[in-house]
Amino acid sequence: MTSTERATRTVPPAPTRPGEQRAPTYRLPKTPPAAWSPAGCRRRTWVSRAVLLLLLALQSALSLRLSNTAFQDEALYLTAGHAELAHLLQGTPSAVDYAAYFSGSPHLYPVLAAAVDSRFGLSGARTLSLLFMLGTTGLLYSFTRRLFNERAGLAAAALFAVMQSTVVMGYFATHDAPALFLLALATWIIVRTDRAPATAVLVAVPVAVLAVGVKYAAGLYLPTLVGLALLTAWPHQGAKAIARALLLALGTAGLLALGMHGTDLLAGVRRTTTHRDHGSDGAGFLLWQSAQWGGLMFLTAVGGAISYVRRSRMGESPLTWRLRDPSRRTRVLLGSLLCTTALLAPAYQVHLGTMVSLFKHIGYGLLFAAPLAGVGLTRLVGAHFRHPHLGIALWAAALCLGIAQADGRFGSWPDSSRMIRTISSDVNGNGHYLSSTPEVPAYYLRERTAHWQWRSVFGMAYTDRNHIRHTGDAAYRAALRDGEFDLIVLDGFTNPQVDRVISRALKGNPHYRLLAHLPFGNPSHDRADSLLRSALFSEYGGRYRIWVKQ
Repeated sequence: MTSTERATRTVPPAPTRPGEQRAPTYRLPKTPPAAWSPAGCRRRTWVSRAVLLLLLALQSALSLRLSNTAFQDEALYLTAGHAELAHLLQGTPSAVDYAAYFSGSPHLYPVLAAAVDSRFGLSGARTLSLLFMLGTTGLLYSFTRRLFNERAGLAAAALFAVMQSTVVMGYFATHDAPALFLLALATWIIVRTDRAPATAVLVAVPVAVLAVGVKYAAGLYLPTLVGLALLTAWPHQGAKAIARALLLALGTAGLLALGMHGTDLLAGVRRTTTHRDHGSDGAGFLLWQSAQWGGLMFLTAVGGAISYVRRSRMGESPLTWRLRDPSRRTRVLLGSLLCTTALLAPAYQVHLGTMVSLFKHIGYGLLFAAPLAGVGLTRLVGAHFRHPHLGIALWAAALCLGIAQADGRFGSWPDSSRMIRTISSDVNGNGHYLSSTPEVPAYYLRERTAHWQWRSVFGMAYTDRNHIRHTGDAAYRAALRDGEFDLIVLDGFTNPQVDRVISRALKGNPHYRLLAHLPFGNPSHDRADSLLRSALFSEYGGRYRIWVKQ
């Protein structure tokens, strides 16, 4: 045998003793059950943050493209804020008791917005609202990610960012944007402390109470916060979560009572929220408007809730199968709580019979329904992005609706710039003035006039020269007969019935002469079927009618 043959000869394995197992000549490496991990990583975090920044940039662009002069609510809050600022800084007494009829404390948002308005004007005050709404969307992403996962958080933010209420409130100088931001912040605190000791939830108490102080209607969502405190902690703490919810409820109630003690805010709460006058809008009309403005997102949230109840697992990795999921009962309660919260504002408006501010209040409920809408969108797309076209179609529909509805909303009041220029030389600090929307000229002409000098077309009391007191329509007739007002501005649609009363009283009145007819674009009304309002506009749009005293 040659040396080569000896080198290549296979050596037989050594014989084994009886009962002894032969060691394997090759071992298979251990294979992980999944090629990816559900745990977070730096790459995934930065990708999700980049997508969120793109969504916030889109939300900013949609809001900043809106343009019009100040709406009467914006003008009212800014005028009140300037009066409160003057009182705080200079001790100037305010002739108007704003706390008696404001739907939020006049010492909170109006002061902040007026301070910004003094430096940056109306666009600055509106940009302040945009910052609040961007913060709301960011917080929504964060607590949705905590409740479910990153994909659901991004989907929720994507849907919420393009809704009409979000886009409009993002460039609307009213107290709705900061109130919604504070509600989102309170929700984020509650969700983030679900595994912490029960006392940690008390951090959310001052935030929730401040939200109610900014806008009283935010109190409608306090029970939802208490329910979230219970349901989010139950899978981790069991029965101890009940103490957590009780702490939040008692702390919020106690701080609210302390804040209202010794102040006149309770009168404003009763007048604007709990004892508000009922309107004449029908339930069917209000529900139809609510469906137009929030129906798509609500249906997506319902679909997400049903899907979440049927299958709780949110991740696609097999490693998530071993994780402890909330029980079916907890999932049913959580889905029901978040979805029914979206119905609170429409139900309350139906109870009041009015659609005033409904387009904004819809957004409050959609904030709480958005996490489940995010779940619904991700389940529609499917695991591993199986059906991306379905998710894209749903989001594109929400985007198109949001853009069209926001444009219509910002075009629903007239451009007052020409009117302000026309009357600016005819007003001063001594006259009395009547306007369909007195807040607008009082805001733009605040250097020349005070708010108390302007009267509206929504009710008035007047004592004539014979010391006879008149109310309602008779008060307008008597005041015009005596030449009480130095200037009158009517737009024809804010309160058409009173406008007609005033117009008839001005015919042949020797005290007044017609100064100008100023056309403005035909506004898109909330009630498209209103024959009375439609009859007041020609094919060329509406007109400001301005009278001055002879």
